[in-house]
Amino acid sequence: MSPEELGIQTDTLELLNAEMAGSHDRQSDALGKIDNKAIVLVGYTLVAASFLATRHAQPVLAVLAYAAYATAAAFGVSAYAIGEYLDVDPVQLFLKYAPESKAQTLAALGAKRARNYALNQELNRKKAKRWLIGLFALVAGTSLMVAAILVQTYQHDHTRQPVRSGPAVHEPAGPYRSVESR
Repeated sequence: MSPEELGIQTDTLELLNAEMAGSHDRQSDALGKIDNKAIVLVGYTLVAASFLATRHAQPVLAVLAYAAYATAAAFGVSAYAIGEYLDVDPVQLFLKYAPESKAQTLAALGAKRARNYALNQELNRKKAKRWLIGLFALVAGTSLMVAAILVQTYQHDHTRQPVRSGPAVHEPAGPYRSVESR
């Protein structure tokens, strides 16, 4: 656009920039929500793994549960990991566009915001996908943990204890047995 055409479009450019600024704010809020969910995911994973560590569980299922918990924690941390969230650099903006007209500055600002929005949206999608994979791993780990505990409990409760031969429970063993039992 020529400078004259930009001057005519100043009101439209201001409207577009205001809308893009709002979109960036909502996008930043969504990123914060994903980060919060990732922290909660890692917290639940650590608590569940700690709980499993205090129980007698079937070993194979317990190892699978720990593997699922490790996966959940890794994806939770990677979802929370700081990504390069793009924003307009105010120093560069000032230095480059201070001598330009309002319309030219608004046009450049709008173009930068639109490009950054698209790149940030992809970052948000990746973070959300990592969080979702971590959530599925946490659910799988919890299911495996419950199964490991139940299987071990069932095996323990249904294992026959060998019958012990020797003195009856009511008779003391050793040199303190009664005269009648000798």
